[in-house]
Amino acid sequence: LYNAFPVLMRRLPGPHQSVGQMWNEVKDFIRVELNEHKKTWDPSETRDYIDCYLSEIQMNKGQDDNTFDEENLVICVLDLFVAGSETTSTTLRWAFLYMAKYPEIQEKVQAEIDREIGESRQPSMEDRANLPYTDAVIHEVQRIGNIAPLGVPHVTNRDVELGGYSVPKGVIVIPNLTSVLFDKKEWETPHTFNPNHFLNEEGRFVKRAAFLPFSLGKRVCLGENLAKMELFLFFTSFMQHFTFSMPAGVKPDMDYRFGLTLTPKNYEICVTPRH
Repeated sequence: LYNAFPVLMRRLPGPHQSVGQMWNEVKDFIRVELNEHKKTWDPSETRDYIDCYLSEIQMNKGQDDNTFDEENLVICVLDLFVAGSETTSTTLRWAFLYMAKYPEIQEKVQAEIDREIGESRQPSMEDRANLPYTDAVIHEVQRIGNIAPLGVPHVTNRDVELGGYSVPKGVIVIPNLTSVLFDKKEWETPHTFNPNHFLNEEGRFVKRAAFLPFSLGKRVCLGENLAKMELFLFFTSFMQHFTFSMPAGVKPDMDYRFGLTLTPKNYEICVTPRH
């Protein structure tokens, strides 16, 4: 409705007004960060995404087709912040719940981390190759958690044949990622939490072709690599320092709430320091 009648929706009361207010507050926060970056920006020493974008703005000044400006920078950072924070935090909430439900799996993850990293050193992406079981658990959380069951809608730009079906030009296509993540032909135990889906007989991590939580093709999620890094570093660090368990007498509720993503219902969990 908001996309169809933006002028009208801006004037009508309702929950969407609070969303709009929060949206503007985040944009204001990003603008403050942008201004702080501009004060200390050095093109020869880029520190982060904002610095890189400022360099592109400078390089593309005066070009007729230039789309690099500060307003687009704010929107790009906003997209990364909103899309990345929602899916990453939801995945971690599922991960903690599954660790509490399967303590034996949690113990194996912690043993691997203790062996390869220890209890004091901070995990880094260089550790990923030495933590195949931990990596497999993260991937299995993403698969069975099914955070984004539907991909972003696309439109065919020409008549095509797909799987024996004729799809005419102009048809809206919504990928059903759930059908792949739970396909019995692709997964040995599709409806069971099983990290072995991503391990070979030698215990090494293997990437599965049917693992598509970020969609597929040229329009794959732009934040895929960032999300993978965040999930690995956050999850590994949490497992290194804490043990997750359910309160006495409480069983994990694996049901979900459907919204922009599939999120677990609110739950109470016990977090115990390991060291």
